[in-house]
Amino acid sequence: MLKIAESELILNKRGAIYHLDALPNEIAETIITVGDPDRVKEVSKHFDHIEHQLQHREFVTHTGRIGNKRLSVVSTGIGPDNIDIVLNELDALVNIDIETRQLKEQQTHLNIIRIGTSGSLQADIPVDCFVASTHAVGLDNLLHFYRLDNNEEEKQIVQQFVAHTQISSLTPPYIATAGGSVLKHFVDGFHHGITITCPGFYAPQGRVLRLGLANPDLIDRLTNFGFGNHRITNFEMETSAIYGLGRLMGHHCLSLSAIVANRVKKEFSKDGAAAVENLIKKSLEIIEKI
Repeated sequence: MLKIAESELILNKRGAIYHLDALPNEIAETIITVGDPDRVKEVSKHFDHIEHQLQHREFVTHTGRIGNKRLSVVSTGIGPDNIDIVLNELDALVNIDIETRQLKEQQTHLNIIRIGTSGSLQADIPVDCFVASTHAVGLDNLLHFYRLDNNEEEKQIVQQFVAHTQISSLTPPYIATAGGSVLKHFVDGFHHGITITCPGFYAPQGRVLRLGLANPDLIDRLTNFGFGNHRITNFEMETSAIYGLGRLMGHHCLSLSAIVANRVKKEFSKDGAAAVENLIKKSLEIIEKI
């Protein structure tokens, strides 16, 4: 079996994987990802105890337990490019022997759950509520560098999405689906729908400050899109990369969002931190039992 070269799988001086600065025993098989490094402690403060605390650049990891459930919470920073780093390194820690640099014969399937913030694209999904993403459509280009095969429903959703939004002239959208084994636990108290992942915060999400938009009707087109029982509920900046890479690697992924803005009603949460804290508490209660 071929070894993975040092230039491809980079380890630091203590033998930990480079960006996360983590060793295999320092992460759990249930992972919570958050964008903001400061949000890691807002999750881990609910742990009964913490075993490991790691930090390198914007990547902060706390691993501990709630009852008998071992959990890690990892900050990713913002955007699909950072998700590419985090998911590849998490996968390497469980599916590659980093000492021999060889693939393990038996694959480990992680549960990876994003807890983040998002903007609603529907008038009836108000600020301070929660969304569990059934699908994610990526307007970024990350998954075009990987070989991602879609099922027939996913292909039809993307085809109709492109026809409806006329957005393919920018970047061909791609789609990936939540891990059903995790999603089924997040029903009560959660809106379900398609999440759009954008490669930026301003123009890619239809915001105008001083610069004009290439697609000025983007918000309306996203809000009005439908495919069968599916509609677009929200957009943010990581979910499609998590779902796409998660599927390719065999992990079970879910993205949960606290809605801090309603882009249809032009409203913003009066206390976004409280909304996130409520989502963290509710999510941990469910995750502990999975």
